[in-house]
Amino acid sequence: MQGTGGEDEIVLLPADSHVHSEWSWDAPGGSMERTCARAVESGLPAVVFTEHVDFTAWVVLADDLDEYAHLKPFVTPAGTLAPPRFDSDGYLECVRRCRDRFPSLRIITGVELGEPHWYGDEVASLLDAGQFDRVLGSLHCLPMGRQFSEPPYLYRQRPAAEVIREYLAEIPRLIKSSDAFGVLAHIDYPLRYWPAQAGPYDLNAFQDEFRHALRVLADSGRALEVNTRGPLHPEIVRWWRDEGGDAVTFGSDAHDPTGIAHRFDEATAMVEAQGFRPGRHPHDFWTRTG
Repeated sequence: MQGTGGEDEIVLLPADSHVHSEWSWDAPGGSMERTCARAVESGLPAVVFTEHVDFTAWVVLADDLDEYAHLKPFVTPAGTLAPPRFDSDGYLECVRRCRDRFPSLRIITGVELGEPHWYGDEVASLLDAGQFDRVLGSLHCLPMGRQFSEPPYLYRQRPAAEVIREYLAEIPRLIKSSDAFGVLAHIDYPLRYWPAQAGPYDLNAFQDEFRHALRVLADSGRALEVNTRGPLHPEIVRWWRDEGGDAVTFGSDAHDPTGIAHRFDEATAMVEAQGFRPGRHPHDFWTRTG
């Protein structure tokens, strides 16, 4: 639980709205059951299991996966990593079992769609067949010639600042070309992998690009996720409010049970300082005041 607002007032943490379990192809340590148990133990009121749904295959080098042996089975002979198909039926059945076992925890279904603007038919088919309460939109890859790549590889090919600007230029295209998602996840995703040899990054150097992407998101009526897996950036939340953003969610991006609600105390304090407040229920979006 978060701190107290008064002697008798207890403020609950918000839902963790971005969590992965064993149903995400890149989460070998994930466990929906153990994550739910940990959430109950820690007093978390709600959790959203937003499993990865990815259709993009991206370039990897052999040594990229030295510390990620669980990903090697997905590497093709062409040297790309091709994510497997998402088992939505197995996932939804697991949700039903966990809801029965943990009745005090609100368990919300969801998916995290990677690059949904490039795969409209596949995304529509998935969402038409499934029962997903929360849909995140994510940008993990960028085009690289006729192939695709994630930021770590791109940083080896291009100046770091150029990668950030290309990423932020793609975000508005994602938003305008796909209405399949309601929350944009980790808009600062490539900053997680900023190369040390480039020196410390200056977020304000990309302020115009961030503000443009955030304005397009705000105009679409969708919410912005504050992702706590990487660095927390109060500037981005402030720019979001300045550009007309109305709502935020919180996501740990946990890939195993130990990561649930990571740094939520710090993140909620930061968001509150930027003028957003909790909704009526812990699983509601936080919305701006005034």
